[in-house]
Amino acid sequence: MPESVAKPPAWVVEADRWFPRSNLSPRRARAFLREVLTRAKGGERYADSGELVLSELVTNAVVHGADRGTLIRVIVSLAENRPLRIEVHDIGTARRPVPRQAVGTGEESGRGLLLVKSLATRWGCCPRVQGFGKFVWCEIPPADDQA
Repeated sequence: MPESVAKPPAWVVEADRWFPRSNLSPRRARAFLREVLTRAKGGERYADSGELVLSELVTNAVVHGADRGTLIRVIVSLAENRPLRIEVHDIGTARRPVPRQAVGTGEESGRGLLLVKSLATRWGCCPRVQGFGKFVWCEIPPADDQA
């Protein structure tokens, strides 16, 4: 007899969506996150930092990932009294992200992972279970918990 899996409680919100490797995907991922957070009690407390961090992680997957045509998966989950968890799965490459410092004030890149590190309580990078690619994850506290 198949084992049944219980649905998560109503105060747990989880969602995932696939995006093309496209310059439009960071904007679309932010809209997806806003949609998910509207379903969560107190979700608005995660919106500003969550959207900023998600945008940076999806942009990194688009810019530094493999060839265009591969997909990026975004998974978000939020449970009561827990941080917002964001995962960005890049199936195109297993190359791990490396935080770096922008060289000059006019340089347009080099700050994304430093921003993630400053807004997240924890973050990291892991190989995907399926054996190809990687995912970068982070946990974002609600706005009133940030220093």
